[in-house]
Amino acid sequence: MALTYKTRRRLSALILLVGLPVYIVLALSIVTWMGRPPIFVELLVYLVLGVLWALPFKYVFRGVGQADPDEDQ
Repeated sequence: MALTYKTRRRLSALILLVGLPVYIVLALSIVTWMGRPPIFVELLVYLVLGVLWALPFKYVFRGVGQADPDEDQ
């Protein structure tokens, strides 16, 4: 099932406004659970987690900032 542009736009806003803050708290909890590792390990964990959250939503975010392709001209 293909998502329409309007649905992808709403879903991306929901992900950014609700899902991302929850993911940030989760990432901070993971690093806290590790017990303050060395700075390079901590940086690596944040970099990996910072990229990892976007991979499942790559299709949802694709083309959202552009003009609506379904709109009649």
